[in-house]
Amino acid sequence: MHSPKITNVLHAYPAFDLPGFTIALASVHRRRAPMTLQTGLQARFPTLAKLGAWPKPVQIGLAAAVVAVIVALLLWGQSPDYRVLFSNLDDQDGGAIVTALGTMNVPYSFSDNGSAILVPANKVYQTRLQLASQGLPRGGKVGFELLDHTRFGASEFTEQITYQRALEGELVSSIEAIHSVKEARVHLAIPRESLFVRERQSPTASVLLTLYPGRSLNEGQVAAITWLVSASVANLTADKVSVVDQNGHLLTSPSGQAGADETRRAFTNDTEQRTVQRILTLLTPLVGAHNVRAQASADIDFSQREQTSEIYRPNQKPGQAAVRSEQTNSSSRHDLQPPEGVPGALTNQPPANATAPITVAPAPATAAPNTAPAASAAQTKVPSDSRHDATINYEVDRTINHVKDPVGRVQRLAVAVVVNYQRNAAGKLVPLDPAELAKLNGLVKEAMGYSEARGDTLSVVNSPFTTETVEKQPVWENPRYLSAAMQIGQYLLIALVILVLWRSLLKPLLAAITTIKPVVATTSPVNTAAANEAAAAQRASEIGRYEENLNTARHMAEKDPRAVAMVLRSWMVKNGGN
Repeated sequence: MHSPKITNVLHAYPAFDLPGFTIALASVHRRRAPMTLQTGLQARFPTLAKLGAWPKPVQIGLAAAVVAVIVALLLWGQSPDYRVLFSNLDDQDGGAIVTALGTMNVPYSFSDNGSAILVPANKVYQTRLQLASQGLPRGGKVGFELLDHTRFGASEFTEQITYQRALEGELVSSIEAIHSVKEARVHLAIPRESLFVRERQSPTASVLLTLYPGRSLNEGQVAAITWLVSASVANLTADKVSVVDQNGHLLTSPSGQAGADETRRAFTNDTEQRTVQRILTLLTPLVGAHNVRAQASADIDFSQREQTSEIYRPNQKPGQAAVRSEQTNSSSRHDLQPPEGVPGALTNQPPANATAPITVAPAPATAAPNTAPAASAAQTKVPSDSRHDATINYEVDRTINHVKDPVGRVQRLAVAVVVNYQRNAAGKLVPLDPAELAKLNGLVKEAMGYSEARGDTLSVVNSPFTTETVEKQPVWENPRYLSAAMQIGQYLLIALVILVLWRSLLKPLLAAITTIKPVVATTSPVNTAAANEAAAAQRASEIGRYEENLNTARHMAEKDPRAVAMVLRSWMVKNGGN
């Protein structure tokens, strides 16, 4: 039942906005009606209202998927963060490390391609230290650790082979420290030592290198590897070491002078550049920065020479030379009786028996004058013999020189210098005076270290520099601009082809895909009768909706007249205010 006031209003305004009135009444009713949890969620999240219209199996599957995602996220959040422990391991090292991790109760996993072992992030460094104490990873190589486990009673041959394997492993580790080398193998051929010099053989070595993709070794690095190997093996020279890469290319020169050509070229170029720089530094302040040109050509002697010479000087004067040895013999004889008697058998008779001497009384003084002649006769009969021999040896002067010439000696130097004409006071280019040119010639000789004995040559020429400019080519004939234009034209052609394909194929195809349903609806056959039927159906739908809204309004007015009155009052106040 409508209240009289509302009924009068409805009869007084039969053509008022019924949908708006219905909506207003519905909003007032909604504010007054209690809101349940379902209606609140649907009002808060309109998507839930759409999901409620889906079939029950679909809703159950969607709920199960959401629960699975939540559980996976929880498990992923609780799982530890794994980091790389070791990567690019050999199978042998990988198995040993996995066994050690199992013994240490450390959880581990493998990467997607199985090339790395992963452990929890908080145990990476601790695990590495523990594995390092066990000698892991070994890297698939052996070194001097082979000598730590020697067997008792091993033969000399076994010990020699073990030492050779250990030395090869150490050399492999040293060579792989180079950044460009991925893997290396070293083969040593060490002959047995012999007591006979003629049967002794020098050791040799071969090195096989596996380089990283896109990397290579220059001559200097190859020479460094050969010297590293030769310096690690006794009696091994650098020319006995061969280095080969993974493609079978011999990196060392057959002559054994690895890197010698590059070193010689660099030394020669450095000598020539330093000579030219000295000349330009000296002449530039005198003639100007752009008024002098210089070139040098150096002939370098890289041969190795050793010379030993022994020189003897003439004999020196006695007393000035050093005495090497001296021998002196002296002999003398005094008071010898000359031989007496008759030669023959009687002279060879043995002497008679000795008898006691008879003492004779001294003669009287009167006999003194008779004894003087006897004494003088005895003195005249005493013989005397003397001999002296001396032998002195002096040192012979000798000078021994052992000279080893340095490698890279400048054998000859040729220099050519061109000096531009100078401008006079009138601004005209004039040649240099002969005195000025001679002065420049002397300066250049001093700068280059000119040596006539060495055969150096120098040529200083005073000539005007050409100032004629080369006739410029047209832009369309310049090869540089032609190549740039061709490249730009290629890019423009590619862009034009892409634009044509976009406008002719891709864009219509995308438009057809996005508007497939409207196009199907509009391309259906439509005639006048169908259009009329559609218009009539639309009008009937509108009339039905109007009637439905009217019935709703009446129902709400009967159910809650107070709300309807409030809506009408608000409208009246609004209209009265206007």
